[in-house]
Amino acid sequence: MSDGRPPLTVLMPVYNEARTLEQAIASVLEADGLPERELIVVDDGSTDGSAELLRSRRWPDNVGVLFHDRNRGKGAAVRTAVAQARGEVSAIFDADLEYEPRDIAALLEPIERGDTNACFGVRAFEGHTSHSFLYVMGNRGVTLAANLLFNVYIKDLMTCHKAIRTEIFRSLPLRARGFEIEPEIAARLLQRGERIYEVPVNYTARSNEEGKKLTSMDGLRVLATLLRCRLSRS
Repeated sequence: MSDGRPPLTVLMPVYNEARTLEQAIASVLEADGLPERELIVVDDGSTDGSAELLRSRRWPDNVGVLFHDRNRGKGAAVRTAVAQARGEVSAIFDADLEYEPRDIAALLEPIERGDTNACFGVRAFEGHTSHSFLYVMGNRGVTLAANLLFNVYIKDLMTCHKAIRTEIFRSLPLRARGFEIEPEIAARLLQRGERIYEVPVNYTARSNEEGKKLTSMDGLRVLATLLRCRLSRS
């Protein structure tokens, strides 16, 4: 870009991901098919050595590393990251490697064409990649709730693979602290009249033993967040 800003900022919230963190960072920086990019990593008070790992490495100039002094939740980490983004488009990419960074290119296509300002990745939930039956049904349940509440049709509310024009992303009145940031982003976009495009992406869920953090309580928080957003625009 002529003003020196990169076309893409990748936002990477991190909480206790020491096992996959270095690989996740390398995969974003090395992914083919993506434009010039910067990566902003936010450690959200990790206790497994993730923060120490981030402090001990010399990262490339296009990698920014920020730290929360305590665990504040994924939503807080995403807000911290997007506040520092310089790219025209910001994309969320989790450090757990359930998604593939090369799929960000597919998210960018409809934005670059001018068809939309926001694009979400839709997971296939194949038998060999899904976390569990209850996890998949829970995702479908909260997605149905969002469609009913906002009179839209989206396929995967809780996808973590999102790309949004940074100016619009930063303007959203986001305050969710945890995983409920995902439905809050969708709800606030829809309330702004944005059309959310969806494209297929690859997905391989982790097991609980590998560090999967979502629980049934998160589903209840998602529903509460959807209701809060439906009843208030702030």
